[in-house]
Amino acid sequence: MLGGLLSLLSAVTFAYANASMRRGVLTGTVLQAVAISLPVAFPFFAAAMLMTGGFPLLTGFSWRSLGLLALAGVIHFAWARHCNYRATKAIGANLVAPIQQYSLVITLVLAVIWLGEALTPLRAIGIVLVIIGPALTHERDKKAEVPATAPAGVSANVKPFSPDYAEGYIYALLSAVGFGISPILIAMAFDHKDVAIGIAGGFVSYAAATAAIALPMLVPRQRRTFKSLDRESAKWFIVSGITVCFSQMFRYMALAIAPVSVVSPIQRLSLVFRIYFGRMLNPHHEAFGGRLIWGTVISFFGALAL
Repeated sequence: MLGGLLSLLSAVTFAYANASMRRGVLTGTVLQAVAISLPVAFPFFAAAMLMTGGFPLLTGFSWRSLGLLALAGVIHFAWARHCNYRATKAIGANLVAPIQQYSLVITLVLAVIWLGEALTPLRAIGIVLVIIGPALTHERDKKAEVPATAPAGVSANVKPFSPDYAEGYIYALLSAVGFGISPILIAMAFDHKDVAIGIAGGFVSYAAATAAIALPMLVPRQRRTFKSLDRESAKWFIVSGITVCFSQMFRYMALAIAPVSVVSPIQRLSLVFRIYFGRMLNPHHEAFGGRLIWGTVISFFGALAL
């Protein structure tokens, strides 16, 4: 029960984080989005660690667990997040979402191979639906390419939304691989089941990912890109970073007390919330065509079957 509730909270906050990040990259860059949204979450994780007594728990992690959590952090928060942001900048969060459903298939396959979970007929049907759903969204939606007036708070010189499908789908698939692998690594890292242990594990993963993202910032050319950062983009990157921080807290806590096969499908509810938040924050820079809705619905039912 608690694991399912935490997974649902993770889905809602993750959807809002994606919508707010999409608003930021209308004028900002992907590197700026990652470099700001990742470290801004660190104080919140530290506060959660203090409230739950998480710091003493770090000494109880084995080197194997620490290594798995660090690897999961780099894969999820650095690599997959960068690919997710780049895909979202190219085609919008709504078109990215169904493609990222493949991450659930990857998670399930690895859960069967590495964690010994069963592949039932219902899950097989779910895999088929998850594959069919994104295929329905591949047709270009002319409505998404009609020039529109920039929403409030966005500069009028922002280019009308015209999806770059090739770049968007490639990076959406790459992000799906990262998002699919990380839950398995996290589940393998937890030897004991406890909410506080989940937060401590998230702290380790965030620390590893922040260190990985800090390396490119040592290059002067990369640091110079922040001179072009405007306040509006910075605001949305900070909002996204804080929101996704809480999403990941809920996710790690859920994975620490519930099976991967329960947590991951519930998190797919973010597909539904993502469309709602996209309509609220980015009505002129997202696709909302009928094929997208049907593809999302079919892939969502596939996630429920899984």
